[in-house]
Amino acid sequence: MFNSLSDRLTATFKNLRGKGRLTEADVDATVREIRRALLDADVAVPVVREFTGRVKERALGAEVSGALNPSQQIVKIVNEELVEILGGETRRIRLAKTGPTIIMLAGLQGAGKTTLAGKLSKWLKAQGHSPLLVAADLQRPNAVTQLQVVGQRAGVSVFAPHPGATAELEHPSGDPVAVARAGVEEARRTLHDVVIVDTAGRLGVDADMMEQAREIRRAIVPNEVLFVIDSMIGQDAVNTAMAFDEGVNFTGIVLSKLDGDARGGAALSVASVTGKPVMFASTGEGLDDFELFHPDRMASRILDMGDVLTLIEQAEKSWDMDEAARMAKKFADQEDFTLDDFLAQMQQIRNMGSMKKMLMMMPGAQNIRQQLEQFDEREIDRVEAIVRSMTPHERVAPKIINGSRRARIARGSGVHVSEVNGLLERFAQAQKMMKKMAAGGGMPGMPGMPGMGGGGARKGAKSAPKKKARSGNPAKAAQELRDAEAKRAAGAKALPTGAAFGQQGADFDPSQLNLPKGFDKFLGGSK
Repeated sequence: MFNSLSDRLTATFKNLRGKGRLTEADVDATVREIRRALLDADVAVPVVREFTGRVKERALGAEVSGALNPSQQIVKIVNEELVEILGGETRRIRLAKTGPTIIMLAGLQGAGKTTLAGKLSKWLKAQGHSPLLVAADLQRPNAVTQLQVVGQRAGVSVFAPHPGATAELEHPSGDPVAVARAGVEEARRTLHDVVIVDTAGRLGVDADMMEQAREIRRAIVPNEVLFVIDSMIGQDAVNTAMAFDEGVNFTGIVLSKLDGDARGGAALSVASVTGKPVMFASTGEGLDDFELFHPDRMASRILDMGDVLTLIEQAEKSWDMDEAARMAKKFADQEDFTLDDFLAQMQQIRNMGSMKKMLMMMPGAQNIRQQLEQFDEREIDRVEAIVRSMTPHERVAPKIINGSRRARIARGSGVHVSEVNGLLERFAQAQKMMKKMAAGGGMPGMPGMPGMGGGGARKGAKSAPKKKARSGNPAKAAQELRDAEAKRAAGAKALPTGAAFGQQGADFDPSQLNLPKGFDKFLGGSK
């Protein structure tokens, strides 16, 4: 969503690198580029004017002039101001102290309210709640049916006493206010602790729609009114948001379609203009593509500083802890990393979601965005097919995979032999790295951690002598062990006895040493 804005801001900050001191002309040029980037991203003009004014004021103050690295200080200022216009801090749902928490969804038709109702209900269910969906959108054809399907996929109950409109030209019947009121009563009766009411929308803001939304609000007295807005509608987002704020006085904003390729100015404008926080973001078509909105993390994404915290949270939700513990034990015991382990790790990564989305959360991902956009998600499927085409013995001992076996694996997985060769080469490198790390050598080319070996031998340093391999023949191995013991015993007898710093036996004569006069009285044994 913010690719264009991120590229422009990153390029602007690159021009500041290496400057020990920023002049007023440098600040003016930087602020001018930031203004252009925000306007190109469809951010509302009043928001742009206020944002750049604050950035310029802080950039010309003592905050930057006294900094050790002025360019980094400018980035810090822009990051903080972005966080501010995005809402400042993370806002969560306010739960009711008694009875069910009532959440009303409002917004234009096509903004994604019904799908978002399913996403929100599934997210709340994962938090330990018991949500109930209420189908109060009787206006749009088949909206009730869609909510029932979404609720079934999310695994939550749906209250739909009226079928609503089922055809395009059918006149809507039924009372959405009565349905919403009855849905809240049903939730109390069935002990659901959260009620999500899906309301009707129109293609544009009109008086009838707003009056219906106001009546539903008065009837159910919701704890939260969430305004669902399409992130791709551009400048009109501000006008729509202000109309809904005046009509139903919403308490929070949900950005839908945040995975689109629009410029994303709506997300930066709505929170600042209305003064209401962005609470959630819909980032894809799946029911799991839904997340709590963190202004600081979104600002970091825009400035290409990554979003590692969200990445960690996704890993914690999907990672199999038993599998992770098994791999940790195997790593600690210095056991070989096999293709079965590799396959298990691939499946763990797949459970986290789109590989492309995960990589885009890494710092500096904008620099390789073109390569990431060309990344084929099906590559993981091909790798899995190759590994599953191997026999159990081949996965444990890949060195036995010769030419004929590679051809058989390629036929079984539907790929070329070159792809099998490439996978085995990459796996061999990964296996060597895992062995080195398990042995305490650290990452190749990296300095060792305290208490662990270094990442590689220093130049000119002598490597430790390799230990001679023991024979596989039991009789020969026993003989080698006896020979080694005899050799150690002979060496011990040959060692001189006496003090640690020299041979100081009965035949030691200090006069044989070239010592200063009178020094011999300090040596033990001299009188």
